[in-house]
Amino acid sequence: MRRIVVAVLLGCLAPWAAQAAGSAPAEVAAQLGRAGLNDPTASAFLESLTTEIGPRLAGTDAMTRAAAWAEAKLKTLGFENVHREAFPMKAWIRGTESARVLSPAPQNLAVTALGGSLATPADGIEAEIALFRTYADLLAAPAGSLADKIAVVTQRMVRSQDGGGYGAMNPVRRAGPSEAAKRGAVAYLLRSLGTDDHRLPHTGALNYADGVAKIPAAALSTPDADQLERLAARGPVRIRLVLSPTERDAQSWNIVGEVKGRERPDDIVLIGAHLDSWDLGTGATDDGAGDAIVTGAAHLIAQLPQHPRRTIRVVLFGAEEMEFSGAAYAKAHEAEVSKIALAGESDAGARGVFAVQVPAVVHDGEFGRTLADVLAPLGAYLDRLPAQFSGSDTMGLQKLGVPVASLRQNMSDYFDTHHTADDTLDKIDSKQLNQAVAVWAAFVYLAAETGTDFRPATAAAK
Repeated sequence: MRRIVVAVLLGCLAPWAAQAAGSAPAEVAAQLGRAGLNDPTASAFLESLTTEIGPRLAGTDAMTRAAAWAEAKLKTLGFENVHREAFPMKAWIRGTESARVLSPAPQNLAVTALGGSLATPADGIEAEIALFRTYADLLAAPAGSLADKIAVVTQRMVRSQDGGGYGAMNPVRRAGPSEAAKRGAVAYLLRSLGTDDHRLPHTGALNYADGVAKIPAAALSTPDADQLERLAARGPVRIRLVLSPTERDAQSWNIVGEVKGRERPDDIVLIGAHLDSWDLGTGATDDGAGDAIVTGAAHLIAQLPQHPRRTIRVVLFGAEEMEFSGAAYAKAHEAEVSKIALAGESDAGARGVFAVQVPAVVHDGEFGRTLADVLAPLGAYLDRLPAQFSGSDTMGLQKLGVPVASLRQNMSDYFDTHHTADDTLDKIDSKQLNQAVAVWAAFVYLAAETGTDFRPATAAAK
């Protein structure tokens, strides 16, 4: 038994021992990856967040508690320069929500308001529906054709490993309410952007267009969208929709912690995830898992007796779902953009990473070759497609010229529970979560230790 215990301890200490012996960055990264596969930090972080805080809608008391929790947790884990950065926002608070078919077959529908939606009158909106099986059909409807109608779009989202089906359908939720309003609709319903067949609707934010009437909007569970299709095929369908959300001025916070670089502390590799969540579940996969992954990866690197050359900055963003935190961070740190060598965001759930995308400029150099070698034993590969996007909260930095990386996770079942009441801790597979931690730790260490320039030569020259 003593030999087994010693062997386990030596295995856990392998990356630190390797570094102390003067190993090359590739060897340390590889051993960090192996250590990440069994490190308990991410799972413990996620369990604590979802249990002690639960849902964390930005601008609410729960988010205030989450920010304090995160600040304390980063300090406990030994991060440096831990602090909160406040920013103003509009808090949208969900109220009651219901929908009911009045005729021809009275029955309730499972719906949830879209984030940012206006409320209906207190007694609801009662109207006949105009059902469109595709979003293109709605867009083809002429102006005025939906007067006094509730527009319903029932197009289905495609399941895919990389989550691309969600991106393809996002305009249906984001822009759909305003497009329906342009055609005279008094309210808007869509099939949830999800790949499940449960009677749990998926929420998510909308974006009202300027100069267009704002109408209440909600998502239907997928079985209820199917039900409306069948009813509409038989003749006119009349429903009543009741939504009572409110909005108020509020604030939230981006929570920051760092692993200070030993040689170039002002040169930053920024990794982040969003701490806020929707209010229906406990935000386990979206995005507690992302918070756990980047925190766990940075914590592993922080345990090295010799920190990497660059500083690793962890940012837990405080209002991604309603699109406030990324813009606030970019604005506050615009003067620092030239010092941020690379940014990456984890917002794709808790499954393993299967591919890493980096700026094209490093594909064929030593960094790309080393990264590919380190990723292979972890079950991931270096994608030859360059990173185009990392996440909503790093997008503001990217627009200012910061290079980004994208660590692609298996999202095949992510949209089964995404933005629903079913986004809870029991959906997390700790082994897959740890595989993501392992890939992030190895990748981030290489980016911070090697000092690689991720900007194109023309941009770097400027």
